[in-house]
Amino acid sequence: MDVHRSFAQVAILEDGRIVAERRVELVQEKVLTFGRMLQADDEIVLEATGNTAAIERLLRPFVSRVVIANPRMVRAIAYARVKTDKIDAVMLARLQAAGFLPEVWAADDDTVRRRRQATERMGLLEETVRLKSRIHAILHANLVPFYKGELFGPAGQRWLAQATLPDHERRILDRLVEELRHTIDQLAALDRELARLALADERAVRLMTIPGIGPIVATMVLSAIGDISRFASPQKLASYFGLTPKVRQSGESPARHGHISKQGNASVRKMLVEAAWSARTAPGPLRAFFVRVNAKRGPAAAIVATARKLAVLIWHVLAKGQDYAFARPAFQAMKLRKVALKAGAPREYGKAGPGRDYWIKEIRQREMEYVKRAEEAYARMVEAWREVPPGSKKRSC
Repeated sequence: MDVHRSFAQVAILEDGRIVAERRVELVQEKVLTFGRMLQADDEIVLEATGNTAAIERLLRPFVSRVVIANPRMVRAIAYARVKTDKIDAVMLARLQAAGFLPEVWAADDDTVRRRRQATERMGLLEETVRLKSRIHAILHANLVPFYKGELFGPAGQRWLAQATLPDHERRILDRLVEELRHTIDQLAALDRELARLALADERAVRLMTIPGIGPIVATMVLSAIGDISRFASPQKLASYFGLTPKVRQSGESPARHGHISKQGNASVRKMLVEAAWSARTAPGPLRAFFVRVNAKRGPAAAIVATARKLAVLIWHVLAKGQDYAFARPAFQAMKLRKVALKAGAPREYGKAGPGRDYWIKEIRQREMEYVKRAEEAYARMVEAWREVPPGSKKRSC
């Protein structure tokens, strides 16, 4: 099926030859009608597009398998000077029959739901940034002095309401402020839902043992990964997020490593970079890693390298079903309690909660000393790498 926005061109291949061609309108009832015409041992091939998940879900019960093809790799294999919908559909069928179709993973229903929520959250964030930029533009265009505090906090909102503006500009500003308030409320409601999902998912709770990763990052990462078993190594997962460097090598020339590929889920990659900025402030091996790379290559490269290290840790935590080795139990309990409150759990005054130990100075200090020793051990290991044995060439790390 060569899928478009409103229709799909279908080519049916049987015993090595095309036996039928038709168009199917991409409306639920029409797709279901087409599915009832198929046989239980048929295979369907689709290219990955925006509506592929819906088509796959509708046709899955009628056939033995629905295969989703990687559109970039299909173009590389099946490049032709004459390109039509019929030719594309036939080519997909022939590539699958020959075993040459570059397949991508078909997300299950739970992962699709998570991805829709993640997409919605990114849309709300972008809308928030857009509205704030327009408010700043109105103030700048009318020579309103810069507000020194948090413009969109309670005090800033009161200041905005009293700012001197022409009547028509005031009406626009009030409308933008109201839109911003509504968007922020929607974002808060979605974040509460994502926090509840994170607490109910054992994988997300494990991910939150890693410094810098909270409920939103954990849920976004899981929505992108789906089944961790489809990544054979941590390097494959880091590459999936576009956090591995490009490599160019030909002939006898040495390999050249460039910038990260940025080929993958851009939203999750940005969130991992944000998580890395948070992780670099927490004592432990991750901070020592950031300090080492920062001293050699600067903060920009160091934070991307730390984000890649987070991707590696995520793979180990999920693939092995273990918590982060240097997690602090009392801090983790306090962290989960905050997530529960964000998810709407009631506050319980007058009795000790699950995060009580974190507020006991002796316990908190003991955990801090443990992770600091791990950080120092990492630094000593790096120093051992830098030592050059007598008679050997200098190595870089």
